[in-house]
Amino acid sequence: MQKVGFFKSIQFKFVLIYTLLVLLAMQLIGVYFSDRLEKSNLDSFQKALIFQAENLVYNIGEAMKAADKADERTMRAKVQEQLNEVSGLNEVQVIDNNGIILGTTDQNHLSDIGKQTADPRIRQKLLTLTKPESEIYRNPKTHNRFMVVTLPIKVYNEKRGLLYVEKNLDSVYENLEDVNKILASATVTALVVTALLGFFLARTITKPLLKMREQALAVSQGDFSRRVEHFEDDEIGQLANSFNSMTERLEEANATTEAERRKLRSVLSYMTDGVIATDRNGHVNLINDRSEELLGVYRQNVLGESILKLLKIDNEYTLDDLYESEDSIILDFSTEHEKLLIRANFSSIKKENGMTDGLIAVLHDVTEQEQIDEERREFVANVSHELRTPLTTMKSYLEALADGAMEDEELAKKFLSVTQNETERMIRLVNDLLQLSKLDAKDTAFNIERVNYIAFFEDIIERFELSKTNKLEFIRKLPKRPIYAYIDPDKMTQVIDNIISNAIKYSPEGGTITFKVMVKGGHIVTMIKDQGVGIPKENLSKIFERFYRVDRARSRKLGGTGLGLAIAKEIVAAHGGEIWADSEWNKGTTIYFTLPLKRGDDE
Repeated sequence: MQKVGFFKSIQFKFVLIYTLLVLLAMQLIGVYFSDRLEKSNLDSFQKALIFQAENLVYNIGEAMKAADKADERTMRAKVQEQLNEVSGLNEVQVIDNNGIILGTTDQNHLSDIGKQTADPRIRQKLLTLTKPESEIYRNPKTHNRFMVVTLPIKVYNEKRGLLYVEKNLDSVYENLEDVNKILASATVTALVVTALLGFFLARTITKPLLKMREQALAVSQGDFSRRVEHFEDDEIGQLANSFNSMTERLEEANATTEAERRKLRSVLSYMTDGVIATDRNGHVNLINDRSEELLGVYRQNVLGESILKLLKIDNEYTLDDLYESEDSIILDFSTEHEKLLIRANFSSIKKENGMTDGLIAVLHDVTEQEQIDEERREFVANVSHELRTPLTTMKSYLEALADGAMEDEELAKKFLSVTQNETERMIRLVNDLLQLSKLDAKDTAFNIERVNYIAFFEDIIERFELSKTNKLEFIRKLPKRPIYAYIDPDKMTQVIDNIISNAIKYSPEGGTITFKVMVKGGHIVTMIKDQGVGIPKENLSKIFERFYRVDRARSRKLGGTGLGLAIAKEIVAAHGGEIWADSEWNKGTTIYFTLPLKRGDDE
């Protein structure tokens, strides 16, 4: 869990905001208090100064009355005597109506007494002043502030001049500065106390939040066992309760989802069909075991790969084609050693808003089905061909007989013989087909008996030996003692008859046919070997297929239906044995088949 920096934490922000709010409040209070205190002090200072100036005006007025009949020098002396008694003021001047300075308390300006004042403000006041006025000025050199009070001087209700009083305001502002320092100290103390209180208050809020954060992280990692502890039933406590309740529901939902995921994983793993899922760009993000098996790939190697490339259709289709596809696609994954055909069906995955979010491909192995369909088509074609040939021959001969060949007795007899042979050939073909159909449907009844197989095999060989016409030599390599097997004598006779008949048909005149019986591993192994033309290696595995002939023209000429070995294979398999062939071109063919020594239900 990444730790949040102190300056980015809610705790710091809370303390900062709380402290700034207190600071702002203290500043507003301080400014308001300082402003009101300044105004109050200045008002008091002004009233006291005006009161002092009014007393001084009264005394100066009385002095002027006393010197009213005297000369100008006497009047100045009287006024100066009054001014000399003034203390606590920066400067006091008395100016008559003509702007002549009658007296001053400034020792540096005593020489100006009796002269015209040069101060334009005083000149202006002489013209307009009718009542006491006060103003505050700042010395441009020393930047000291002072208050100036001007009052008219009246003698016998007649204005005789004005009094100019100036007093320094430093004492007032020094007091204000002391008060401001006290306010600043109080503000700092309040901020420190506020910060500490804010820190502890913030901890009461952020501590449960940190616990909830830790629990959220644990939940995201799959741990639903943690719970947020709280001790108050306030909003934070209610939030903690809600968070714990949410965790419990998430645990239940996760358990349900996990169970469904396991079911889905199990279904996908054991499906007989392959399933591949992609994202919207066609990149594989899910593939089940059956898909790996069908495509011969490993999951970790193909995740993230394009489905077009995985299915080897990137040269024929685009991703949009697959999204719009409604028909299945047959994929050929055949190799030199194995044929593999896969049918792929595609379906798009859509979100709730209808937007396409990916693709699902379902793969089904249709190799066997396609092979069965192909064999069925080939079987129908072969049956049609095998039936059409004799029917065509019969039709031709019958038409010839109808056209007049009946009149020639010898020719008619020949034509009827050919027709009879072709009819018998079709009957044999139909009988073989019916027998194969019953074997396929497991509808053939087998009459199993315990038979001395050596004697049984000898009888069949002797029957063929007595009827042979091409001077073939039969070589027997049979055990002297009897060997018993459980077989259906009629069905096994048909098997051996088919094999020996083929050996006789394809063996050259004066050749040999070898018969051998062995016992291996609880089975009787029968071998019938001829010295015929043999079978090419590439055709050897197909001779037990229906209607398969290495040399079609020669086989048909010799009267075969192409079903004898196929029937033999089905009968041997029904007895629990196997049949196979070994051959070399122009050197002969050997047919082997096995039969179990005991019945399938014997211990």
